[in-house]
Formats: sequence, structure tokens, C-alpha cells
Amino acid sequence: MKTNRRSFFAKSLLALGTTIVVQPAKALPLFNINTKTNKKLKLTYKPYTLELQHTFTVATMSRTTTPAVLTEIEYDGVVGYGEASMPPYLGESQESVMAFLKRIDLSKYDNPFDLETILADIDLLAFHNTSAKASIDIALHDLVGKLMGQPWYNIWGFDKNKAPITTFTIGIDKADVVREKTKEAAGFKILKVKLGKENDKEMIETIRSVTDVPLTADPNQGWKDKFYALDMIHWLKDKGVQYIEQPMAKEKYDDHAWLTERSPLPILADESCQRLNDISKIKGAYNGIVIKLMKCTGMREAHKMLTLAKAYNMKVLIGCMTETSCAISAASHLSPMCDWADLDGMLLIKNDLFRGTTVVDGKLTLSDLPGIGVKKV
Repeated sequence: MKTNRRSFFAKSLLALGTTIVVQPAKALPLFNINTKTNKKLKLTYKPYTLELQHTFTVATMSRTTTPAVLTEIEYDGVVGYGEASMPPYLGESQESVMAFLKRIDLSKYDNPFDLETILADIDLLAFHNTSAKASIDIALHDLVGKLMGQPWYNIWGFDKNKAPITTFTIGIDKADVVREKTKEAAGFKILKVKLGKENDKEMIETIRSVTDVPLTADPNQGWKDKFYALDMIHWLKDKGVQYIEQPMAKEKYDDHAWLTERSPLPILADESCQRLNDISKIKGAYNGIVIKLMKCTGMREAHKMLTLAKAYNMKVLIGCMTETSCAISAASHLSPMCDWADLDGMLLIKNDLFRGTTVVDGKLTLSDLPGIGVKKV
């Protein structure tokens, strides 16, 4: 006859004169993600214009503002914040983003934790609109993290103390303005220099007249010839440049493969690598990729891109557009697992509405707040 082990143990203790007090199991404060309720997800959004500290010039254009759309998703009194930022090359506008968001009905979803289903459904609504999709993704991640009471670096199992230093971007400009921008960035340990025009060497030499900190270079597809690109990269290496972002046009796959094979510095795909499916296509033509939430539809896909790139033994730079601390903080939760970070977008604007991830002595410092770690200011 089989003996009940608990009963046997209890009887043995009683025989020894021991009193047993059985305490009921203490219930853990869990959010029941499987229980359907009458609570609904509610989406709201509004346009917002980011005002830049300086005129921002890259190889193809200049601007003083960046259009944005701010989103909020509410569930049971908890609000998650999101953002769409639209630099011109994405082909989106405040009008196109809001037209896309108007098509989304979040009220049909009972479970905010069902990120895969909700975000996959939204992705299928249109082929492009990546920044609009990112605004929903970020707000939903912020909401879910708040419901769990955890920041996303904890949910993903990342050590926030491993967040890297970030570059600070120096846009193309006249020599006296470049010197002033460089002096303003004195607290940063590495600077990113926009190149791709006829004054590339002047840009570097001007910065070097002010500081000797390491540099990175981003021609933004501005170099037209692979031989010129290779000569420039050798020259840039001697000037303390660490890596190169998207030197030539994104369609020049073979030229980038040729350049990567010969370059003394890592070559990273930015415009050539927008989303997850692009990684397998450009593997071998670049040493690494640049992940940006506005390109790839947000945190969900960015996390997948990071995982796949690492599986391919490719380097990863987590980057940004000009954005508020909302989107920058969201991206920063991936940074502890990235090789480099270029998350200075909130420092390039003068009307930030949020406070979250900060830069302390050049290093990204992630907030302990749950979700993406931001609060309105």
C-alpha cells in the first residue's frame, strides 16, 4: 500500500511531540494575463514638432526641425508613451502617420501582453509607415512594462550597467560652427561626424583642432566611388575614426562587399538595413548593422534584429533619429547587448517633453522606472 509522504512526515513529527502549524500559501501579486476583462486598450495621439539646437546638415539635406507624433496607450488607468519621428528619408509625415494610426482599433484586444499578435496585426495594415508602427510598439512596451512593474532591460535579462558610451553627432557645417559644436560636446568620449560632401577632410581636421577623442564617420550614402571610399577610410583610420556607417548608396551591394573586404575599419549598414529581413540579404557585404526603432517598427523587431545579427557574428550599433527622450529611452534598453550606441537624439533638440535615459560622463544611464523608463516633464 502506497504511503502518503506528507501524512507520514506529519505523523512522525506528532510522535515526537512536535506541533505542526500549516500556513496557507501566500498569494503572489500577479497580473492575470489570461483572464478576459471588460478593460480596453485606448489609443490617443497628437502631432509635435521637434526644434533642433542647430541646423542639422547631412550629405543630402539640411533641416532645423523634425516632425513627430506622440502616442499614448491607456489600459486600466495605466498609460504607455510612444513616439514617431520622421526625418525626410523615411518618407513619412505627421499627416501620413496620423492617417495610419486612425486605422488602428486597439479596443478589440483583451490582453495587452499579447505583443506578438497585436504588433504583427498592425504591421500588416500597410507595407511602410515604420515610424507610425514604432509609435504604437513603444507605447505598448511602455504600458506592459508598467503593468509588470519592470523596466524592459530587466524583462529581457540585460544588465543596464553594460550600457555603452554614446556618440554625439557633429553635423556638416562651416568650420567655425563645427568648432563650436565640438566644444559643446566636450563631455563626450566619442563623436560621430557627418560626411559625404566635398569638405570631408576639412570637417575632420576642424574637429581635430579642438579634440583628440575617438571619432566615427557617417557619409550617409554620400560617397559615389568605392576607390575613393577606400582611400578615405584609410585616411580616416589615421585620424582616429573607429567605424564607418553607410559610405555609399544603399543599392550598391557589390561595391560595399568589395569595400568591406578591403577596409581597415568596420563598415556598417544603415540605409541598407531597415528591417529584420534585410539582415540575411546584406550579410557578407557589411561588418555590422545599424538598428533604429523608426526604421524597423520598434522594440519588438529591434530585439529580433539584435539576436539575428549576433547569430551571424555581425556588429551592432543601436542608433536613432532626432527624437525625444521617449523613443531614445526605448532604444536604450537594447544598448547593453550592442557593440556601440548612437543615442544622442534627445540632446540635439531643445523642446524635449520627457525625461528618461540620460548621458552621464558620455555613458548611457538607464532609468529604473518601469516600462521604457520615462516620465513627462
